[in-house]
Amino acid sequence: MAEKPLSKSSPILIVGAGVFGLSTALHLGQRGYTNVTVIDKQPYDQTLYDYDRGCDGASSDINKILRCAYGNDTCYSQLALAAREDFIKWNAELSTLTNPPLGLSHKDKLYANCGTLSVVAQDGETLPPFEQASLDYMKSIGKKDTQFNINNAEDIVRAERKGFRHCIDPFNRKTRGLPVGGLLDTLGGFVYADKCCLFALHKARALGVKFVFGVDGKFKEFLYPEDHSSTVIGVRTADGVEHAADLVCVAGGGWTPTLVPELDNLCETTAGSVCSYQIPRDSPLWDRFSPDRFPSYGIGMRDGAEGGVYGFPRDENGVVKIGYRGTKYTNPITQRDGKIRSTPITRWTSDAKITAIPSTALRVIKTFVAQNLPELNEHKIPMVKSRLCWYNDSFDNHLVIDRVPGRENLMVATGGSGHGFKYLPVLGKFVVDIVEGKEEGEMGSEIRRRWQWRSLTSGEKAYNVIGQGNEGDSRLAKQILVRDEELMSTGAELVAKL
Repeated sequence: MAEKPLSKSSPILIVGAGVFGLSTALHLGQRGYTNVTVIDKQPYDQTLYDYDRGCDGASSDINKILRCAYGNDTCYSQLALAAREDFIKWNAELSTLTNPPLGLSHKDKLYANCGTLSVVAQDGETLPPFEQASLDYMKSIGKKDTQFNINNAEDIVRAERKGFRHCIDPFNRKTRGLPVGGLLDTLGGFVYADKCCLFALHKARALGVKFVFGVDGKFKEFLYPEDHSSTVIGVRTADGVEHAADLVCVAGGGWTPTLVPELDNLCETTAGSVCSYQIPRDSPLWDRFSPDRFPSYGIGMRDGAEGGVYGFPRDENGVVKIGYRGTKYTNPITQRDGKIRSTPITRWTSDAKITAIPSTALRVIKTFVAQNLPELNEHKIPMVKSRLCWYNDSFDNHLVIDRVPGRENLMVATGGSGHGFKYLPVLGKFVVDIVEGKEEGEMGSEIRRRWQWRSLTSGEKAYNVIGQGNEGDSRLAKQILVRDEELMSTGAELVAKL
């Protein structure tokens, strides 16, 4: 049975209201599609994408890094630059709203241009290959003035003139005799993730997109006609309601591989580890970690299990978030079809819960703090919370946006691989292009090639090793876990214990 072409009034159903679902809905509305519905089990109109209120998708977070430097991968640099321009417009748009949506104020920012620093533990002006390639590309598109080699004397002077001197060595490694090098991208910074989701939700609703949240929006199963089992004709939600659709797009983040098992060997759900410090408003560190005085950063991001640390300035509530992706953890569970797939387990999941992170992740984060931000320990700033943040990683770290082979009228928008949120304003354009069979220019063709349904080819080395199931060393069941109530140990004590 051939898939029928969509009209502007065709019913389209999106499963998931995170970054992929919101962006897709927004761009469908902008293209004039008038019958778009998004379902999600989370009651976002009440919880406002707030993790502490029970929202456990990766998009429900206080912040996400926005970096424009991607080494040789100029396609993603172009996407990030385009998204950045839209985030700037969104900042301006929000500031003019007389009646902003619930959870937002016209005084809020969605994007903070505090800079993004890629740090390596080496001295000298020679940059590692990734950072050098990033610098070369920015030069080639006329943006050299936005990039700074932090060990180049001229660049340090330039940074001071532009108001970014505090970003050159925010960890004071040089004054403590520690090696430091890297590249500062002053186009970067971070976005307030929960606020961005609320704003995108507001914009999509203004275009006529319908949202069904909570129990009424919880996916139960796909609908099929009696005479053709491979053609998806809609979705049944947990309340028993049948939502007919000519196209169903699954954008369920870390839950997507469970809903669409055809993703086996292409994507796997993995967890990053996050810890939060709480700076009191009367602390001398309040100003030190302000977004006006501190960048977002990544350090040792290609150093394996002992690296992969990233972090942010404090938010408006004094929360300093530090994350670890040196090891991407899995939670393999036997599914209804008898196959084993990694499945998210969070503080809020109904069948099983977790309020702990692996000891390796905590040790790396605590060691990073002791070496680079010792003032947090000196001022007895408490680590108050941890979180496992579940992403959907593809084997090559590229997104996956395509129709599902063998199942008509079904597509996925997924595979963010831990770097997808920054594309929120622009991502949906390419989803709709794929729906419509469009490829605009060289970039559109390249994106289509990268994001299409694919498999690991002979001789190709996977960026992310996935699908190891119960044999994998990264599975949570094999880790020593540290519970939240143990986080209050001082840095030195806990590092010694671990």
